[in-house]
Amino acid sequence: MTERPHLAVVGAGPAGLAGALAAAARGVRVTLLDAAEQAGGQFYRQPAAALGARRPQTLHHQWRAWVRLRDGLDRHVTAGRITHLTDHHVWCVDAGSGSFAVHALHGPLQEEGVTVRADAVLLATGGYERVLPFPGWTLPGVVTAGGAQAMLKGGLVLPGRRAVVAGTGPLLLPVATGLAAAGAQVAALVESAGSGALLRHAPALAAHPGKLAEGAWYAGLLLRRGVRTLPRHTVVEAHGSDRLEAVTVVALDRNGRPRPAGARRIPCDTLAVGHGMLPHTDLAETLGCTLSGTDVRVDGEQRTDVPGVWAAGETTGIGGAALALAEGHIAGRSVAARLHGTAPDPRRWAAAARTRTRLREFYAVLDAVYTPPADWAGRITDDTVVCRCEEVSAGQVRTAVDTLGAGDLRTVKLLTRAGMGWCQGRMCGPAVAGLAGCPFTPGRRPFARPVPLGVLAALPEQKPE
Repeated sequence: MTERPHLAVVGAGPAGLAGALAAAARGVRVTLLDAAEQAGGQFYRQPAAALGARRPQTLHHQWRAWVRLRDGLDRHVTAGRITHLTDHHVWCVDAGSGSFAVHALHGPLQEEGVTVRADAVLLATGGYERVLPFPGWTLPGVVTAGGAQAMLKGGLVLPGRRAVVAGTGPLLLPVATGLAAAGAQVAALVESAGSGALLRHAPALAAHPGKLAEGAWYAGLLLRRGVRTLPRHTVVEAHGSDRLEAVTVVALDRNGRPRPAGARRIPCDTLAVGHGMLPHTDLAETLGCTLSGTDVRVDGEQRTDVPGVWAAGETTGIGGAALALAEGHIAGRSVAARLHGTAPDPRRWAAAARTRTRLREFYAVLDAVYTPPADWAGRITDDTVVCRCEEVSAGQVRTAVDTLGAGDLRTVKLLTRAGMGWCQGRMCGPAVAGLAGCPFTPGRRPFARPVPLGVLAALPEQKPE
């Protein structure tokens, strides 16, 4: 009996689940690796079973879609078509002669090395938040918008009792409504984009009535909860001694710069701040996949330019759960056809392709609307910590550029150690690039996360091909 072809899917969010289900339904053996203890990713993040949540659906906007994915995964796991490896942190994918070795860390201390060998790989590694520093952003009580949402969804806890949600982007709406519904007093939703930016793109946005209705639904929830919305405003400083006590918010002019007399101070114990998302591309870069800007480049089948490697979801461009589901479904069907040695028929995923096209167009408009305020880097004081891992200040970065002649991220890193710490520049990279006045380009690394030396030493020796 010939063994079925084997697909390794990295990431069990919307894209990874859709791809795994589509491939498994078409005769492909699937191993689904994910760092979380439960499937769902950030969007469908579930509370721990030990918490005994009675109504977890109240924390989700698309609960029916999640139920379909969850039930489908359970059926395929029970039937032996999918092996779901939870708490597996993938740190590298090696490409060999027609096969791949997916290396992961497992165990409570992530010290156990696990290797999965597969005929093809689907990268569905999601995205991470863009963090832009400001004076006081390292105070306890300041969290990312996604971090506040993760605490609420995964831990059923509030980051504080009186919160300000700030930054820019569509993620702020569900974060603010979720915190308010859970009992927090949301003092303000501070959005740096203004209504004028949305009006300028009204024709393009009108082509997506479903998305407009979703935004209106969130706005209605905020209105009923009495949440004050401050468009074209931004947080410029967080105040407190041992922890956050208040934030200073300023109004912005039409060019995104602070108005001279537009500052106000808002008392709060929590600031949930975010300025959009960036794709996780570490594994794709290690494999040699080409990027378009910060996104992994794929074709109409979601194939990268590395044979045997597909990518779907936020790693190919930030676009939300519905787009990730469509891309994952297309990728899973394509993988199944290719591994079975047949030519894929795009008509089989025509509906998903239309959804993909519409949502990519929609999120391209949102990218143009929701941009960080102009000259945000110029408002950061020299003593503000930019790289938390290595405690590098904005002044040190500016000295590296203005005095020592650094003109790119790598040179700034070598001169200041910004980006040399635990996160390897994933958190501070965009901020350092903004301060240095150079483009943010993801750096190619051999490992996607820190790896114990014992795990590396235990790997079998590879003979050169």
